Amino acid sequence: MQKEFDYIIIGGGSAGSVLASRLTEDPNISVCLLEAGGQGDSWTVNIPAACVVSLPTKINNWAFETVPQAGLNGRKSYQPRGKCLGGSSGINAMIYIRGNRADYDHWAALGNAGWSYDEVLPYFIKSENNERIENEFHGNAGPLSVSDVRTDNPIHQRYMAAAEAQGYKVLDDFNGAEQEGLGVYQVTHVNGERCSVARGYLFPHLSRPNLIVLTQAITHKILIENKIAAGVEVQHAGQIKQLHARKEVLLCAGAIQSPQILMLSGIGDQAELNEHQIEVKHHLPGVGKNFHDHPDFIFGYTVKDTANTFGVSMSGSLGMIKQIKRYRSERRGMIASNFAECGGFLKSDPALDIPNLQLHFVMALVDDHARKFHASHGLSCHVCLLNPRSRGSVQLSGNKITDPLKIDPNFLGDAGDVEDLVQGYKLTQQLMQSPSLSELYKQDLFTADVHTDDDIRNILRARVDTVYHPVGSCKMGIDEMAVVDPELRVYGIGQLRVIDASIMPTVVNGNTNAPVVMIAEKAVDLIRQSQIYKDVA
Repeated sequence: MQKEFDYIIIGGGSAGSVLASRLTEDPNISVCLLEAGGQGDSWTVNIPAACVVSLPTKINNWAFETVPQAGLNGRKSYQPRGKCLGGSSGINAMIYIRGNRADYDHWAALGNAGWSYDEVLPYFIKSENNERIENEFHGNAGPLSVSDVRTDNPIHQRYMAAAEAQGYKVLDDFNGAEQEGLGVYQVTHVNGERCSVARGYLFPHLSRPNLIVLTQAITHKILIENKIAAGVEVQHAGQIKQLHARKEVLLCAGAIQSPQILMLSGIGDQAELNEHQIEVKHHLPGVGKNFHDHPDFIFGYTVKDTANTFGVSMSGSLGMIKQIKRYRSERRGMIASNFAECGGFLKSDPALDIPNLQLHFVMALVDDHARKFHASHGLSCHVCLLNPRSRGSVQLSGNKITDPLKIDPNFLGDAGDVEDLVQGYKLTQQLMQSPSLSELYKQDLFTADVHTDDDIRNILRARVDTVYHPVGSCKMGIDEMAVVDPELRVYGIGQLRVIDASIMPTVVNGNTNAPVVMIAEKAVDLIRQSQIYKDVA
C-alpha cells in the first residue's frame, strides 16, 4: 500500500472526518485517515434510539473508566467514547449545541487570537444544514444536517408547561441570540436517522482517489525526527507499518487519547516520560493536564405513561411494535428519539452573566449510563455544571498503546462545584415537581429521602458522573502549560497539530460535538494558510 501522504490524520472521529473531507477537496493533496474502530455505518449508529445499545457496551465504544474519584466517594466514573468513523458523534445523543458566545470570547481573552465568538461563528454556519431555522446565526447548506426531534412526543408540551410554571423562558433555538431558557433540542438528524459527522462529511467522499481511509488501525506513536513529525507508526491488518507525512501529522484522537499518543511519542512531561522509559523528544509539561468535564446528576422517576416513554411492559411492548412500523415507513416516532429530547440552560444564581447549568430531559429511566436496568417506564432529568473549577489529568500507566490510561477528571474536587450543583439540584427538582410533570410519576427512585443541603451534597457525591464532555488535556494557549498555539500547532515540534476537544482551554457551555466540528473547520483554514505561506517562502 501507499506509504507516503501529504497529511496523516490520526483518529476518524468528528474532527478527523471534517479534516479528511475538506483537505481532499484539493485533488493535489493526499490524505490518509487512521481510525482504530470500524466503519460507523451500522444500524446501531444510524437508528437514533439504538444509541442505548452502544452507550453501556463496547459496541463502537472505547468504554473507558476513570481512576477512583475522591470527590465521588472513591467511585470510578464511566467514560464512553466513540470508536468508529464519526467517533462519539456515532454514539452520542445528537444534541446540536454550540456553547455560549462568552466561551469563545474567553478563549480569545486568554491569548488565543482568532477564537472569539465573532471569528468562529462563520465556521459553525459553514458546517450546518439546518432544516428549519434560517437567520444570521445558522447555516442551511453545510454537511451536518440539523433538525427538530421527530418523535412528536406529547410530553414535550408537559415539559414546556413546567418551564413556564417555574418562570423560565421557552426557547426554540439555543444557538441564536440567547441561551438561557428551556425547550426542545435540535439534533443532528437527517430524515430521522443519525447524521454522524462521518455520515455528513466523510462518507460522500470515500471514493476520492486522494483519500485513503484505514479502519481497525491502531496508532502506536507519532514518528519524531529532529523535532519534526515525520509520520506515524500504526498497526493495521496484523502488521506494524510506518507511514510518512510530507506536510503534517494531524492528531484528532480526542481528549483522552490525543495526550496518550503524544506522550507515547515522547512529547510530554519529562519526568513522567522517564518513569515509563519513553525517549523524550520534547519536554511539554501541559500534555495530559487541564483535563476536565461537566459533572452531572440525574433525577429518575417511574411513570404511569407507557405510550410515550421507554420501558418494559405489555402495553409498552405492543406500542413499540407500532413504533417500529412507524419508523420504517415515516422515520418518525419513538425510534427516532435521541432520548434526551428536551432541556436547556439555567443560572444557579440570577446574578451570573450567563447560564452555568444545563438540563437534559430524557424519555426513559436512566441509571448508571443505562448499565443498570429498570424494567419500569420512566422519565429522567440530568443537571450538569457547565463551568467546573475542578481540573484533573490523563496519565500513562506504561509505554505501550495497550496499557490502560489513568483518566482523572477530578469530579467535584473543588468545593465550589459542589455548591453550584446543590443549587442546580434544587432548581431541577422544582421544575420536575411542577404539576404538568409530577402527575405522571409513580415513584421518585433516587431522591425521595433527600431533604437538607447536606443530604443533597451526599447524594451528589454518591451519584454524580460525566455527561460525556471531556476536554482540555492538550490545551490551546500562550502560557507555559499550553500544548498547542492558537493555530493548533504543538509547541516545540514541527508539522504536528492537535485538532479535537482536547485543545479547549475551558469546556464550552453546552454539548461539545458541534464545537469540535467548528474547531476542525477552522483548522482546515489554518492548515491551508500556513501551506500557502510555506509555498511562497
